[in-house]
Amino acid sequence: MTKPHIEIIATGLHFPEGPVELPDGSIAVVEIGRGRIVRIREGGRHELLAVTNGGPNGMALGPDGALYVCNNGGFTWAEEGGWLRPAGLAPDYGGGMIQKVDISTGEVTTLYDQCDGRTLSGPNDIVFDNHGGFYFTDTGRVREFQRDHGAVFYGKADGSSIKRVVFPLLAPNGIGLSPDLETLYVAEMETARMWSYAIAEPGVVHKKPFPSQSGGDLIIGLGGFQRLDSLKVAASGNICVSTLVTGCITVVSPGGQLLDQVWMPEIYPTNLGFVGQDLQDAVVTLSLTGRVGRLRWPEKGLRLQHQGDG
Repeated sequence: MTKPHIEIIATGLHFPEGPVELPDGSIAVVEIGRGRIVRIREGGRHELLAVTNGGPNGMALGPDGALYVCNNGGFTWAEEGGWLRPAGLAPDYGGGMIQKVDISTGEVTTLYDQCDGRTLSGPNDIVFDNHGGFYFTDTGRVREFQRDHGAVFYGKADGSSIKRVVFPLLAPNGIGLSPDLETLYVAEMETARMWSYAIAEPGVVHKKPFPSQSGGDLIIGLGGFQRLDSLKVAASGNICVSTLVTGCITVVSPGGQLLDQVWMPEIYPTNLGFVGQDLQDAVVTLSLTGRVGRLRWPEKGLRLQHQGDG
């Protein structure tokens, strides 16, 4: 396991996730525990960018320069030993949604809250393609004796259409696209498995009827008690997936070879994003302890659609 130097650039946050570098070089993250988005400036100062309510989660910049936010609907929270963690459904939980946030004004609008008449359960992570749309995971939600199945959806950024792409999945979380935009990657949190799907056209993937229930090709299953969270893809095509419990970022080749596990200073490094002019810095959310770290990554990250626009 590689053990790099990590600079802590922000503290005092309530379960931060979804780091995005904004056009001015500042870093936006959500605070799931406070239902809001904050902007991190030089020196660790953070300021309110928008109030989403519910449980804002993964974010991405869209073609119009707005932030597109997966909102999981909110949690109840438990504090123990200096850690803040999700503990169940929020009392006012009514489903999840995809929101659009104007960075200059903080205005929040709901883009989608259902698909084919069914309420979204827990939108989690998001990635844009180059056709004006985005794929996002819906992790589902857990109740005392029931669990909503998870899925992958595809929505248009203009709010004109949403459809289900992959179903069912067990707690899908991280999602990403290969450098050539022809392969979709999905990480299942509870199984610690990562799947790939060849993209046939925007919002449509090739699925195999058997043996995978979701029709995907298995890239890797980590085994043991590990949980997969958000993922990002490096310029080389390697997949970097946040790995909970183990407390690392796991680096996997597109062919499924485990290349490295990069140590993080807590067991819930939930999200990462590649930032900086050369995209070789990684920003990581250390969610249990409410911190955001920055480190030099061994290779360059992949520039996302709309990253650096404006």
